[in-house]
Amino acid sequence: MNKELVALFVFLFAYLFFIILPHKRTLISILGVFVLIVSGIISPGNAVKSINWNVMGIFVGTLIIADIFMESRFPAYLAEIIVNKAKSTTWAILFICALAGFISAFVENVATVLIIAPIALSLAKKLKINPTNIMIAIAISSNLQGTATLIGDPPSMLLGGFAKMDFFDFFFYKGKPSIFFAVELGAIASFFVLFFFFRHHKEKTQLISEENVRSWFPTVVLVILIVLLAGSSFFDKNFGYMAGVICMVAGFISLVWGSVTKKEKIFKGLQKLDWDTTFFLMAIFILVNGLSLYGWIEKISIFLSGIIGQNIFLGFTIIVFLSVLLSAFIDNVPYLVAMIPVAMSVSDKLGVSPSLFLFGLLIGASVGGNITPIGAAANIVSCGLLKKEGYPVRFFDFVKIGLPFTLISVFVSYLFIWFVWK
Repeated sequence: MNKELVALFVFLFAYLFFIILPHKRTLISILGVFVLIVSGIISPGNAVKSINWNVMGIFVGTLIIADIFMESRFPAYLAEIIVNKAKSTTWAILFICALAGFISAFVENVATVLIIAPIALSLAKKLKINPTNIMIAIAISSNLQGTATLIGDPPSMLLGGFAKMDFFDFFFYKGKPSIFFAVELGAIASFFVLFFFFRHHKEKTQLISEENVRSWFPTVVLVILIVLLAGSSFFDKNFGYMAGVICMVAGFISLVWGSVTKKEKIFKGLQKLDWDTTFFLMAIFILVNGLSLYGWIEKISIFLSGIIGQNIFLGFTIIVFLSVLLSAFIDNVPYLVAMIPVAMSVSDKLGVSPSLFLFGLLIGASVGGNITPIGAAANIVSCGLLKKEGYPVRFFDFVKIGLPFTLISVFVSYLFIWFVWK
């Protein structure tokens, strides 16, 4: 049995059935992991190790906080303010997406989606509209802006650690505008894509103020969490554990608070969580690790290095847009780990600044995940929340927004990086 081919086929078949049977994605992913373990492709120990427990800690912890945040009625209260202040429903939705982008520049994307989701869902309920497109827009806005700073997303942290870049190097590096400005220009361009999708909501809805905040405790916990997450990267530079621990501690405090105020058992509160998406996310980490263990990601990067040759512009273009394509379907963290040394090696051979290829690689790998509902953890979480609300997301429902948003934002960032760093 060729273990390399089995690892590849299990991954490909799993992703194919995610597209065909999106409602069974958790079962499919778990079956894929089962095949990998039974066939000896990956050991149970390696399977457990391949799960990014830091991300899982962020997910579960902020899921609990998001639940009590929603029940505090502050999101509904904020939704009323946003709708009443905005010129139209279109602008109300765009303001929420901008808020998600701003938070995501300082907080991990999964946490950002879970923080903003209650506000978006409350807005949709009040206006009696389908929240699917709004939640998709929040997820992709979060993924884009998470690339802008060192602490916004794990790929940024990986590149920053490898290139020895500090927080401020993401703004100006070696006297030139850095990755932050490339992302912001892309964000401005992609803003018009979101405006196009929500342009029909021209009505000005004036809501009667009827919401009162039941308790400010969840909001205080959330604000403290955001500050702690933003600061954690300065102490845990490898994004190894601290953010997950902080979220789990905050989640436990919130769970106890919710149990006391609602006079119900903690176990009942845990039952309400989105365990379906939780297990799906864990299984995805294992499936991707199966590819990494048998060198498939490395083989792709070596092949790419051979194609580039001596053509700087061709090399830069291939690195950016191949990264976009691949990260639409595979996790960008192992891909980035494999590709950073290749980008460094190629730039050295061509005698150009490694920043050109590294920044292009980061943009392509981070933003490319916006194309599909399975391309980024934030997308998976967003779709999971929608499913919980009774709005399952079909694969191409996500792609119709994610693809144009990604292509425009990446292209503008790509041009900026080329002209500044070529």
